[in-house]
Amino acid sequence: MRQIRVRSAATATAAAALLTAALTGCSSGGSAPAKPDAKVGGGGSGGKAVTVTVTPRRAGEPVKVTASGGTLASVTVTDGRGGRLTGAVSHDHRTWTSARNAAPGTTYTVKAATRTEGGAAGNAESSFTTTAAGQVNKVDWRPGGDTTVGVAQPISLVFDRPVKNKAAVEKQLKVTTSNSTEGSWGWMKDWSGRDRVDWRPKEYWRPGTRVTLDARLNGTDSGEAGGWFVRDYKLGFTIGARQVVRVDLDSKRLTLERDGKAVRTFPVSGGTPGADTGSWRGTEVLMAKEGTIRMNSETVGLGDAYDQKVDYSMRLTWSGTYAHAAPWNAAYFGRANKSHGCIGMSDANAAWLYGQARIGDPFEVKGAETKGQVALNNGFGDWNVDWEDWRAKSALR
Repeated sequence: MRQIRVRSAATATAAAALLTAALTGCSSGGSAPAKPDAKVGGGGSGGKAVTVTVTPRRAGEPVKVTASGGTLASVTVTDGRGGRLTGAVSHDHRTWTSARNAAPGTTYTVKAATRTEGGAAGNAESSFTTTAAGQVNKVDWRPGGDTTVGVAQPISLVFDRPVKNKAAVEKQLKVTTSNSTEGSWGWMKDWSGRDRVDWRPKEYWRPGTRVTLDARLNGTDSGEAGGWFVRDYKLGFTIGARQVVRVDLDSKRLTLERDGKAVRTFPVSGGTPGADTGSWRGTEVLMAKEGTIRMNSETVGLGDAYDQKVDYSMRLTWSGTYAHAAPWNAAYFGRANKSHGCIGMSDANAAWLYGQARIGDPFEVKGAETKGQVALNNGFGDWNVDWEDWRAKSALR
């Protein structure tokens, strides 16, 4: 730990050079304690000075400043980039603790204004440097910032490296909404195999809700093999109109509902019944509108069944489920499920739906000929578990 002995204001001028030399040295941010700084005596009531101690001087923990022989009037902790660790003084004004953890590879300057037991004012300054991160963890997130999304869109964070300290990470993730929406984080393995955490509301978002994620991760340790987070992330987005796409593969019909009213219904064809070609059932959230793309069956384990360009492609799962134009299947629209798992429709209907649908809109798919419920991590399958089961996936429950 670092100790700082402080003169009162009455003698500070005469000792300025000595104070600077004794109190501003840097020390390592490792776990081993450093030698205390030299102490400057004198000042205050009865010649007693205030001793200020800074601990623990390492990344991943709050900075704590403690006064002995007096009290703390104020404390500021700043880094070399102009950032500041905010904090609070205890009721007895003898301890100040930062609200955030110290970050790795950062030099902090601590300035404390003190008062002796006799009321004399003093000042102290010290600095320390935390050890740089050996490994860094990064985050990929959805949705994008400053966007408008559908009512089923979760906040989804996928991490570059493993997250063993899930509770510590989740504590740094703060979601605020304009209408106090109830929701919860849930952890899973992403389709890519990486650790992922999503935040979804208890029910679909209310249209017009403004959402902010403040991920204060800088200075948080992911745990074994995961490394440190060395930056914060912040994003905001807005919820658009309540649109739900209902797909009934028994009747082979698709209906777009807006604000609870059917806007349009038209015929479709889903996946041919079977373990390889059937469609998934459940709630699938529109992930991306990809336009005209090339679909190759080899990329989804179906051999050489198809290889062609497809228009008005709307991605619903990571495993390759899309809603799209399929004019080659026109004879089956409304009559039979004859695709390789996607939801196919005419060019005209696909163009219309592509123009109406929004990223984050739910596609609620049902039908006796489906091959099973879409997995939680296959796209945004968050809605396919009930609320209590979802809450149980939080690391803080």
